[in-house]
Amino acid sequence: MAETKEAPAKDDGPKLAGLVHSGDEQTEAIAITDFIFQANDISNAYLVTTSEGDVMINTGFMDNAERTKRLLAPHRTGPLAFIVLTQSHADHYGAVPDFVEEGTQVIGGPGFNEALDDMMRLQPFFGPRSGKLWGSTLKRGGTPKPPPDVKPDILVDRKLTLDLGGRTFEIISTPEGETVDALTVWMPKEKVAFTGNVFGPVWLSMPFLNTLRGDKPRLVRNFLKSLETIRDLGAEIVVTGHGDAIVGKHRIKADLDKMHAAVSYVRDYTLEGMNAGKDVHTLMREFAWPEGLEIGEFHGKASWAVKSIWREYAGWLHYEDGTTALYGVPRSSVNADLAELAGGADKLAERAQAKLDASKPLEAIHLIDIALGAEPGNVPALKVRKAANEALLKDCGGKNLSETMWLRSEIAECEKLLGEGG
Repeated sequence: MAETKEAPAKDDGPKLAGLVHSGDEQTEAIAITDFIFQANDISNAYLVTTSEGDVMINTGFMDNAERTKRLLAPHRTGPLAFIVLTQSHADHYGAVPDFVEEGTQVIGGPGFNEALDDMMRLQPFFGPRSGKLWGSTLKRGGTPKPPPDVKPDILVDRKLTLDLGGRTFEIISTPEGETVDALTVWMPKEKVAFTGNVFGPVWLSMPFLNTLRGDKPRLVRNFLKSLETIRDLGAEIVVTGHGDAIVGKHRIKADLDKMHAAVSYVRDYTLEGMNAGKDVHTLMREFAWPEGLEIGEFHGKASWAVKSIWREYAGWLHYEDGTTALYGVPRSSVNADLAELAGGADKLAERAQAKLDASKPLEAIHLIDIALGAEPGNVPALKVRKAANEALLKDCGGKNLSETMWLRSEIAECEKLLGEGG
């Protein structure tokens, strides 16, 4: 059993942007125990030592492979027997080619190859979206390294047990925290669970069931099942994909109980609202946490989860959108008509400014979307759009990184267009 010390729960989770860059100044690996070592990265890499060789759980991002390898090298005790990839995102597998040795076996979860192939096939679609959200945070430069072509030697179905050097590793399928192929690595003797990003980048926070970048939707029912699987392990240390390890059996159990209750509440709230005849936007707008149940919203948000859960249970068609939702002619196709009827884009910008002055920035943006749809370079409309996004950024408080990055990118786009337009 690993030596553990009960740790108090923290009220505020660390900011996700700080976690992403936490390895930049790291000069030595963090010793979680005397046999587990952590190298911080966009998603962390972990080295587990045994008397017969080493195991790595994730390898970090390709951009930082040299640093990660250097940090872990002093703690290597033998050949690298296995690399376990907890999911098919490049920040988990990017440095695999730098670590693989003769005899190393790479392990991925169920559907790893298909999930990775889908992501790579859609890079022309996902790439610009990721750049909009993460470009200013990651700062990868103009010629970033491409992700490597990784094909695991072993694909886990539901569970795989490995014994190496007196340690047992149970590799368990726990899908849909971030990917359908997600794995948890459980060390039953030591009571240590490596959960990757099953619980997202920040512990005790709302899962992101459908990211702003886009991805296959993560189903809330499968997330809750994975949470239950991990909770039932009775871990004394949980090592996630980011930040410090979570230490203390009682704290871990209490946190997972709260997370389960919170996510279940969001699901039940959504389904009950659907039965009551409420539309999805009303449910998003009216959502509020009951006292004592709120969890962090640093990457995902409860109101966004409402929208994802609605789609999981009811599909893509919202009846309030009406007949036009069935066809390939969007509402924006009549922007020019609406602008003409309103007296032009300038008039719409004036009304949008009035909405903004009345502390209604979202209504202002609706109007601005029509104005810019009719006249993309309209300066008054761009100025209101910038100001409305600035108001939203101020109101959100910067707690949710996804929301913050989106709003900042919108503001930057307006500044660029205004600069080009004189």
